[in-house]
Amino acid sequence: MKKLCHPSNNILIVSNLLLVFFLPGALAHCGTALLEFHVITPPEVEALIGSCVEIPCTVDTLPSFDSSKPTFGIWMIFRDGAREFIFNSSGSINTYQMELTGDVTAKNCSTRISDLTADHPDKYYFRIENPGMSATYCDDFILVTVKDSSWSPSINVPSDLREHQSVTVTCSAYTPCLLSPPELTWNLKKDSRRQIEKKADGTFTSKLQENITLSAEHDGYNINCTARYPVKGTFKQAPETVETLSVSYGPKFAKASITGSGLVSAGSRVELSCSSRAKPPPSFSWFRNNKQGVTKVSSEQAYSFSASPTEAGDYYCEATNTLKNERSTNICIDIIDAPFTPSISIPVGNLKERQSVTITCSVSTPCPLSQPELTWNLQQDSLRQTEKNTEGTFTTKIQESITLSDTHDGYNIRCSARHPAEEKGNAAETEVTLSVSYAPKNTSASINPSSSTFVELSCSSRAKPPPKITWFKKGPQKFTKVATGISHKVELTEDNVYYCEAANKLGKQKSSPISLGIRGNPSMFVEGSTGVWIFALTAVLGMAALGTTGLLLDKWLKPCQSSQA
Repeated sequence: MKKLCHPSNNILIVSNLLLVFFLPGALAHCGTALLEFHVITPPEVEALIGSCVEIPCTVDTLPSFDSSKPTFGIWMIFRDGAREFIFNSSGSINTYQMELTGDVTAKNCSTRISDLTADHPDKYYFRIENPGMSATYCDDFILVTVKDSSWSPSINVPSDLREHQSVTVTCSAYTPCLLSPPELTWNLKKDSRRQIEKKADGTFTSKLQENITLSAEHDGYNINCTARYPVKGTFKQAPETVETLSVSYGPKFAKASITGSGLVSAGSRVELSCSSRAKPPPSFSWFRNNKQGVTKVSSEQAYSFSASPTEAGDYYCEATNTLKNERSTNICIDIIDAPFTPSISIPVGNLKERQSVTITCSVSTPCPLSQPELTWNLQQDSLRQTEKNTEGTFTTKIQESITLSDTHDGYNIRCSARHPAEEKGNAAETEVTLSVSYAPKNTSASINPSSSTFVELSCSSRAKPPPKITWFKKGPQKFTKVATGISHKVELTEDNVYYCEAANKLGKQKSSPISLGIRGNPSMFVEGSTGVWIFALTAVLGMAALGTTGLLLDKWLKPCQSSQA
């Protein structure tokens, strides 16, 4: 802050006080005076070529002017020792496209310069004029600098960030002119709060602000912010500003792991390891939970011991830092000589088709908190549960209800059990083959010529238990029973129709009928015997699709029908 000088046409020296009074234009320099009047401005303001700039300006004391007369604000510069007026709020001078935005009579001399060029950088001095009186603030100048590149924004975040903490993140950029504020963008919310704030020195700052609640995922997160300034219909953008967050958080994903299997033989070496993600890095502790209660067994990240019956039980680790602690899931250590083999149970008694049954695969579970993994070749979403037995032990099982059919007969059900701590191998498997009874299926009759006068009828059917076969022959009124057994020998004496029936205790099924016919054909004699042709016509409609064979049968059949007539 500097002094106010009063120029005049006379120089008076009174009591060692030097006052300079002058009329406008009388002197080419600003002399020194002892009057303690000051103008308050920032030491310097920066601006962009082609844009505008605000000059914050306040006078602390006004001279004794005639308030009934107009008062004007004037800006001037000094070049080569000579003063140069560049602006007068009266409108008489405006060399640099300036505008007095404040009220001089209210001590506000703030001014805006528009369309800055490379000629604008200089020291600017303020002067007040009132008819009959004027004053220049000699040493309280403001330095205006002009640049061709814009300003990078700054990002502000609180220090000592922690998860669950709610913080305000700010991206701000210097704003030389209220008429052309910078456009701010960042990688936080697009609708972040935007505002322009006035600083203590009178300059302005544009801001983006966002409140966020921190989590572990914010650690190492980069906040990117850019600012671009309007300049004569275009924009100038500064390099992007990046701020990397450093967030402290409590242990996450605490995990206990074991080298090898949790099912070990006595004397085997067991190696446990604990892992967790945390900042600052956590310390670790190991605990054993068995019939005697919970015991702390180690304060190291890794814990190893030689297995003995007293060390069986559930083990877990705990990760701790200054923010919190977190416990891992349990690892079951059981002292055994071999993996547990699962068992498959099906209902007792004979299984029959259309019967609804529940099939169960179960395995012993030493630690209920570490259930074994059961898999089988039935549905993968089978119901899984762990049950407590009457003697206090536990069993894990999967169940599936199915309705039996003949296709289940001979079906192999395979079930395997693997405990959670086991890796590759060491899985035990059990297999059971289903035996399902069902009624006869696919019953059919066929003929095999055995001589010129006899044929052998044969019946086939699939059933369990094996079916009893009965043969029926068409009579004048109905079919009558003529034989039993898989085959039936028939003498070719006349045309006849036969079918067979397969039956067991679950049901019965008839075959399609077959027809037998005999005819002589002189052109087909063999060794003097009468030619015999056997025609077996099944009732299966699919035979009609046999193309050429069907045409031949049709040609051979018509002569037989003519002979019968």
